[in-house]
Formats: sequence, C-alpha cells, structure tokens
Amino acid sequence: MENKTVYVERGESSALQTNKVLRNTYSLLAMTLAFSALVAGITGSMNLPSPHWAVFLIGAYGLMFLVHKTANSAMGLVSVFAFTGFMGYTLGPMLSYVVAAGASDLIVMALGGTALTFFALSAYVLTTKKDMSFLGGMMMAGFVVLIVAMIANAFLQIPAVGLAISAMFILFSSGAILMQTSEIVRGGETNYILATVTLYVSIYNIFVSLLNLLMAFAGGDD
Repeated sequence: MENKTVYVERGESSALQTNKVLRNTYSLLAMTLAFSALVAGITGSMNLPSPHWAVFLIGAYGLMFLVHKTANSAMGLVSVFAFTGFMGYTLGPMLSYVVAAGASDLIVMALGGTALTFFALSAYVLTTKKDMSFLGGMMMAGFVVLIVAMIANAFLQIPAVGLAISAMFILFSSGAILMQTSEIVRGGETNYILATVTLYVSIYNIFVSLLNLLMAFAGGDD
C-alpha cells in the first residue's frame, strides 16, 4: 500500500512538472514572438537592408549556441530574447519588401497559416499524448536533404528548387513541433528555454517558407 502511495505521488509530481514546463514554454514563446514581431516592425519601417548571409548564419547560430550554453541560468532568458530579436531583425526587410509590393495580405495569410499549423499540431500531441520520437530518423534524413538542396540551389538558382526547399522546410518544421511538444508532454524535455527556442525556430521557418510560397504563386498569377 505504501509503495502504491509513493507511485501515485510521483505520478502527480511528474504531471505537475510537465504542466509547469508547458505553461512556461508557451508563455515565453508568446513573449518572444511578440518581441520578434516588434523588432521586425521597427527594422522594416527603417528600411534596413537584409543582412548578408554570413552575418545571418553567424548571428543566428552564434546566439543559438549562447542560448544552449546559458539555458540553465538566468542569462538564458536574456539569450533567448537576444536570439529572437535578431531573427526579428532579419525578418524586417523581407516584410518591408512585401508591403512595398502591395502584397501585405500575403503576410496576413502566412501568419494565419502558420498559427493554424502550430495550434493544430500542438493540439494533436496534447490531446493524444503520442510519443513522436519515431520521427527522429526521418527528421535527420530530411535535415540532410535540406542542407544538400540549399547548397545545390545556391549555385543553380532554380526557382522550382527554391519552392521545393520552402515546402520541405514546412514539413521539417512541422515534424519538429510534433517532436518537441511530445518531449514536453512525456517529460523528456524539462528546460522550457530550450523548448521555446525549438518551437520558435519551427514557427519562424514555417512562416518564412509559407510566405515565400505565397509570393511565388501570387507572382505567377500576375
């Protein structure tokens, strides 16, 4: 009887910990998305140029490395806002270009599509509580394919390949959302800062990729 009581107490403690990580993750995600949108709006209104690809890679991966190094300390929050602010800065010029082209409705559509995708995927995992770790192998294969395709298209500059890459990014990022949410729900991820960064990057990639696809299709209709 005593062992059963201990087991129930541990189960309740685990459930409370999981709910705490979920609550903290979604709260921080909402704040970082809002901060990123604010930075994107400011940089877009200032008509700043898009950062060079080398600056983007160094800034994005450098700050992401910093987030992982400080995730278990108070500096982790500073790092995550620095990272998402930088990503918002890189997004500003692109949004400014779309607005200047008179296609601001595409931004709204991309936002709506991204939000619908995120909430649908999250709701599925939160409701079913399925273990999505089986996606790991496919995600690794998809990552390799994406890297190869991006390097190849850097030289080939084929529009159709660029669209295919955007579509693959949406699928890859959707898988990342499923896996990360499942990790939180099943108690495998206990650091809400790392969970937030993973979900933020997935949402960022889905939005940018979806916007690229919409712009391409809208351009084709003209």
